[in-house]
Amino acid sequence: MFSQEKYLKALNYAAKVHGEQKTPKGLPYITHLTSVAMEMMHACEQGDVKLEDADFVIQVALLHDVLEDTDATISELIEEFGDEIASGVEALTKDPTIESKKQQMAENINRLLTQSYAVQCVKLADRITNLQKPPQSWDNEKIYNYFQESKFILSCLKNANPFLSKRLEDKINIYRTYIK
Repeated sequence: MFSQEKYLKALNYAAKVHGEQKTPKGLPYITHLTSVAMEMMHACEQGDVKLEDADFVIQVALLHDVLEDTDATISELIEEFGDEIASGVEALTKDPTIESKKQQMAENINRLLTQSYAVQCVKLADRITNLQKPPQSWDNEKIYNYFQESKFILSCLKNANPFLSKRLEDKINIYRTYIK
């Protein structure tokens, strides 16, 4: 289904560049990346992602935050993984020059809509993984905004993959219970 060598290359690269970064729960950041990759593997198993796209989506899932959250560059990604993987990762990267988070997300989604369904699936898998119990430091407004943003992502990308769209819809419905 996928190339173990490509998977390990992306995993090792992501682990190296993310270094000591942690998730909001204090876990090594690589746990988030592997969770997104596992969502993609599960979608592949369900037959909702073409088998020929499996290598691509798993690598992009593991690398999806390297441009946004590390010092890695697009040219390094091209050199290590090729144009297609680098382009997919770049499409998933929010533009830091846009100050408003809402505008940043809208621009990111607009870029994703020009990409293949495979790249859009990684965005769905990322949000599925992120829709956990919110950190205690989040106030109700931030929780509500994240809920609304998740609904926006689903409404824009729902056609990318029925299985992942349903998973995200279910996670959004659970997340709704955290809004007071």
